[in-house]
Amino acid sequence: ALGVYQLASLLVELDSSDEASEILCADALYQLGWVEDAHKLLLLALSRNPQRSPILARLALLQLKKGFVYDGNQLLKKVIKIGDTSCLLPIMDIFKDEDRKLMETHCRFRALTILKNKQKD
Repeated sequence: ALGVYQLASLLVELDSSDEASEILCADALYQLGWVEDAHKLLLLALSRNPQRSPILARLALLQLKKGFVYDGNQLLKKVIKIGDTSCLLPIMDIFKDEDRKLMETHCRFRALTILKNKQKD
């Protein structure tokens, strides 16, 4: 992960508008356990393009990991509203096992809650 981070950082230095390199850099920071740094980098990328599902989904995980369930929910709602949920499955491969389970459990719980509320209506 450290080598990937160094390469991605170099690519970001060469072209600061390269979103793919920023995401790669954030993923490497996450893998290294530098969650706060990954969070800051993703927020910077999001400020340039607030409608990017891959960035929003990664931020959602980091918010859930920090215990900010409401914020994580809002980010996931944005991903769904944008309609580009295709980024979720590949991102799950990047997440550490404990975080993947956290995201899966959270999404499953939210989906069941939504379904139960619709049945009541």
